Amino acid sequence: MTHTPANAEPDSQLPTRQSLLSRLRDLEDQEGWREFFETYWRLVYAVARDAGLADGDAQDVVQNTFIYLARRMPRFRYDRSRGSFKSWLRVVTRSRIHAHVLRERRDAPLRGEPLPGERVDEVEAVELQADPGADALDKVWQREWEKNLLERAFDRLRKRVSSQQLMIFQMATLGGLPLRQVAARLEVNLAQIYLARHRVGRLLKAEVARLRQEAE
Repeated sequence: MTHTPANAEPDSQLPTRQSLLSRLRDLEDQEGWREFFETYWRLVYAVARDAGLADGDAQDVVQNTFIYLARRMPRFRYDRSRGSFKSWLRVVTRSRIHAHVLRERRDAPLRGEPLPGERVDEVEAVELQADPGADALDKVWQREWEKNLLERAFDRLRKRVSSQQLMIFQMATLGGLPLRQVAARLEVNLAQIYLARHRVGRLLKAEVARLRQEAE
C-alpha cells in the first residue's frame, strides 16, 4: 500500500463534482450517494432552519430534498453553461422548503411526495416560481454555503496535517487567541505557532478554492 505524502496535492483522489454527479445517475451506487449526502445534508438542514423551520421540519426538508434529487438524477445531465451546481442545488432546496410550508398550511403532512393532485413536473415547476422571500433565503444560502465549504475543506485537511497544527490554526487564527497563550496551552514554541498558521492557512485556502471550483 502506498501513502500520499502529507504535503502532496491529492487531486487524483478527489472526484470532481461533475464526476460525482455522473455517478449519482446510478441509484445503486451507494458510496457515491453516501458521499453526496454527507457533503450537502448539513447545508440543506442549516438553510431550512434559518428559514424558520423547527428541527423536525428541517430534517423532513433534508429527507424530501434528497428523495427529490434521487428521482431526478437518473435523467440529470450537468451542463455548467446552463448554470452552476451551486445555483441548481440552492433552487432545489428552496423549492423543497416552499413545498414543505405549503404542506403544513394545507394540513397534509406527506413525506417526500408531491401535494395531492400534483404531478412531479408540476412540483418541479415550483423551482421556476417567484418567491417573495427568495432574496433573504438566498443570502442565508450563500452564508451557509461558505460555511459548508470551510467545514469540508477542514475535513480534507485532517488527512493531511497533524491534529496539533489544526488546533493551533483554529485557536490562533480562527479563534483569535494571543499567540503566547496558544503556545502555553499547547506547550509549543512560537516558531511552531507561526509554521502551523502559515502551512494550514495556505492549504486551507487552496482546498476551499478547489472545492469552490468543483461546485460553482
